[in-house]
Amino acid sequence: MRKEIWFGLSILLAIVVTLFALMPAPADMTNGHLGLLMLALVVVAIMLGFPTAFTLMGMGMMFAWFAFHSTDPDQAVGLTLDLMVQRAYSVMANDVLISIPLFIFMGYLVERANLIERLFKSLHIAMARVPGSLAVATIVTCAIFATATGIVGAVVTLMGLLALPAMLKAGYSTQLSAGCITAGGCLGILIPPSVLLIVYGATAGVSVVKLYAGALFPGIMLAGLYIGYVLLVAKIKPSAAPPLPASERIVALPAFTDAIPNAYHKGAVSGLVKAIKGPRAANVPSRTLLANLFVASLPALAFVAVMGISYKMVTAPEAARTELVEMGAQEDVDTFAGSGDAGGLAEPPAEGGLAEPPTEGGLAEPAVEGAVAEPAAPAAPVVAPTQASAAPAAAADPVAKPASRNFWIALAVGAVVLVLFYVFFSFARLEIFKMLLGSLFPLAFMILAVLGSIVLGLATPTEAAAMGAFGGLLLAIAYRRFNFNLLRESAHLATKTTAMVCWLFVGSSIFSAAFALLGGQEIINAWVLGMNLTPVQFMLLAQVIIFLLGWPLEWTEIIVIFMPIFVPLLAHFNIDPLFFGLLVAMNLQTAFLSPPVAMSAFYLKGVSPPHVTLNQIFMGMLPFMGIQVLGIILLYTFPAIGLWLPGVLYK
Repeated sequence: MRKEIWFGLSILLAIVVTLFALMPAPADMTNGHLGLLMLALVVVAIMLGFPTAFTLMGMGMMFAWFAFHSTDPDQAVGLTLDLMVQRAYSVMANDVLISIPLFIFMGYLVERANLIERLFKSLHIAMARVPGSLAVATIVTCAIFATATGIVGAVVTLMGLLALPAMLKAGYSTQLSAGCITAGGCLGILIPPSVLLIVYGATAGVSVVKLYAGALFPGIMLAGLYIGYVLLVAKIKPSAAPPLPASERIVALPAFTDAIPNAYHKGAVSGLVKAIKGPRAANVPSRTLLANLFVASLPALAFVAVMGISYKMVTAPEAARTELVEMGAQEDVDTFAGSGDAGGLAEPPAEGGLAEPPTEGGLAEPAVEGAVAEPAAPAAPVVAPTQASAAPAAAADPVAKPASRNFWIALAVGAVVLVLFYVFFSFARLEIFKMLLGSLFPLAFMILAVLGSIVLGLATPTEAAAMGAFGGLLLAIAYRRFNFNLLRESAHLATKTTAMVCWLFVGSSIFSAAFALLGGQEIINAWVLGMNLTPVQFMLLAQVIIFLLGWPLEWTEIIVIFMPIFVPLLAHFNIDPLFFGLLVAMNLQTAFLSPPVAMSAFYLKGVSPPHVTLNQIFMGMLPFMGIQVLGIILLYTFPAIGLWLPGVLYK
């Protein structure tokens, strides 16, 4: 290991010496060119394997000292150290980053509790009649688990151990199996609660709440495109995704159904009601039948509860309905306003520069000498409020309004669907529903509670992350997986990952400050603006660059290094940073799927059988990379996919 480090250092030193030797005379070179040189050296050092955070800090400190030394040699060291402390403190003062360790801790708790095995088996049986059921169940499981954990490596590794052998045993194509696992595991990058969106929001100064609301439908769209591709392959080429044999579709029924004739295909609710009312076997207690009847009635109870809450929401006054949402959005804005400019690119103020004092009390400028002042208008007399003037105020109190026609249409359609559901709800489907109730629904409820509290403004991202971490603890306890070792390992891994992210932010902040001091941002701005690009051309250029950067670099490096370069250019092209962030989040999934880095491929290869080669995994990922490009095109063509929900919730 030491030989590799010294070899890398020698190569980096040779590159620096060569670049300085090829540089023109100092009179012909500006500090801005040195900023571009710093950017190139950072990319080369990261590709050589040096730690990203410390590479950013080291390069930033060196070039910041050079920038200060070129103007004031005596104060260069002191100013450089001051810059380092100020940028590190600005990152520490960013309240948004508090949610990162909590979300990561939640993810490791869910991962260590081994909930994925039960989830995959229940989804596999529930989708047994769907073409390519194993692959579809794999994508859905990956999407749910990646959303709950946000840890791509953990999801791909666990699904490689669990789903890959099952798909290969069922005769599935190796390429299709590998593509489903690697692409499905990357969905956690986009679908909230996503750590990537928090990092982008803190770097670009965009509301994390709006990013979460905007990324919800694009993430669901991308998962739907993956499932559509699997269904298409299963129909066109059945040998790549053969249907399950009939023996694997049979669901074992519990013992109490032996007393019910033809129970497998019989309606569960009607059969249970008849068994409770009529004569039953002695070994079937009524408590068992009542418990199963209650489980079977849960969909109807959930429908009644949802429609009841919806009725209260649609009939509530407008002010009462929007108060909580506006409160949550304002809390998120206040958080960013108080977090400083961590990750920003603004240059430090010039030495000796004075800001204009604010006008105290809103005083106007003094009158010009010789000008005639107009007489002030007489003050209006103050009239005491009377009973008559108080009447309009009482009449203006918010009044509940009747439900709209859309609500009654939704109620009628939902009631029809519920009736059809119970018509086909047999005892076999009741057992599948109980499997999902014990695996899918608790995890989905925790995810929806976290996302719902953020999107609806009931909690800030940090508060929702704390609730999610507590929910992960409750799930581990409920599934009897909780112990001291699980808590210790989850806390240890969450601390390591959080430390890496925070050091990345500190390094990125120092690097961005040095880059701005040297004038590198000005050169890039002048170069891009000099090309006279249209907004569409700029978006294409930016997305192509990010796509190509995803080959040698990971998403964390792309966000913290290159987003501070792109974001200042968005205002010139009238591009919403929220929309740009959604495109970037979808594009950055290619960082885990594109060779030669393709971390998902290496995660899967580490746990796959020996006969599965790396080339087969790469070939399986290529169609899903094409689907990601199609998703980016759809999102850009129809921006409402990502902007409709934030526009509705945060007007």
